Amino acid sequence: METELTATDPAVARVTFKSRLHQMTQTTPTMLWNDSADIGELIYAIENGAVGATCNPVIAVGILKKEIAVWRPRIEALLHDLPGATEDRIGWTLVEEMSVRAAKLLEPAFAAHAGRDGRLSIQTDPRFFRDSEAILEHAMRFSLLAPNVIVKIPATRAGVVAIEEATYRGLSVNATVCFTLPQCIAVAEAVERGLRRRESEGKEIASMGPVCTIMVGRLDDWLKVLLDRREITVDPGILEWAGVAVFKKTYGIFRQRGYRLRLLSAAFRNHMHWSELIGADAVISPPSAWQKRFNAGDIEVRPRIDDPVDPEVLGHLLSHFPDFRRAYSEDGLTVDEFDSFAPTVRTLRQFIAACTDLAGLVRDVMLPEPA
Repeated sequence: METELTATDPAVARVTFKSRLHQMTQTTPTMLWNDSADIGELIYAIENGAVGATCNPVIAVGILKKEIAVWRPRIEALLHDLPGATEDRIGWTLVEEMSVRAAKLLEPAFAAHAGRDGRLSIQTDPRFFRDSEAILEHAMRFSLLAPNVIVKIPATRAGVVAIEEATYRGLSVNATVCFTLPQCIAVAEAVERGLRRRESEGKEIASMGPVCTIMVGRLDDWLKVLLDRREITVDPGILEWAGVAVFKKTYGIFRQRGYRLRLLSAAFRNHMHWSELIGADAVISPPSAWQKRFNAGDIEVRPRIDDPVDPEVLGHLLSHFPDFRRAYSEDGLTVDEFDSFAPTVRTLRQFIAACTDLAGLVRDVMLPEPA
């Protein structure tokens, strides 16, 4: 059902919007992507203004578990057609097929936005995070799946190298496993180098749509772990601002320097990972459950990206958490330290474990337990 919501701009104050997220996409530069390739969830998101989506092993495992009755015949067919294939190969074939299926739904947005949006993110194998050549080879393979693919590459030491080369080769890149200002700057500079190399050779860049993801909630998660480990206390709610503070500062620097890639907010833990970023020429990418919570809530849709984080909150974060200082300072991490930063390690471990889970689901069909 459509709901009449009041837009910030009086000129559109009586426009009827389908939802709060739809209002955001229609009245601000902030774009909505869906953090899943699940078809039902993506359809809901598109109806609410979404112009992008993502797939990775974690998402694929969730879809397979939910829709195993649908996907089991396909797994069996692949096992028959590829008799020498490992369960790992079959699993990644499923990720590719899910991605292509979702990308099809985004083709109208891809055409309408001339390539800047309307893309399906597909994540390179996280086990390659130390090997730039392997990352690049996987990225190139994914780029051939559909015209509106954007390839996810981790903001690790090797990943930054791959990001520059992939950009030079004309791939739109979504930097992932990223939590800090130093990582975002390294990604932005790598993308700029790749774009400049293309420009110097007269190659097309207008249809490219690179983004850099900040996994805002995962930085918050890590600080909460540290809070428990160190047995200290801070005022309730302060840790909920960590990822937002990094995003806002990074966005300001990106605007000042004119970097040609957008930021993307992911890993949602509270409404501020959406509401505090409204108005940015950026992307928010919440899971479907969070989209529905935002739409069912009463948070006013208005630009807040330029609203500063309370200095007192920022002071608490900077004084109590050295890892927040590292994330918030441009020189807080060197490229060589990206791979050992705790949120990076925790996230890579989860993503790599999902590869194992994906292979396990295929193995259960390949070699079912004896009756």
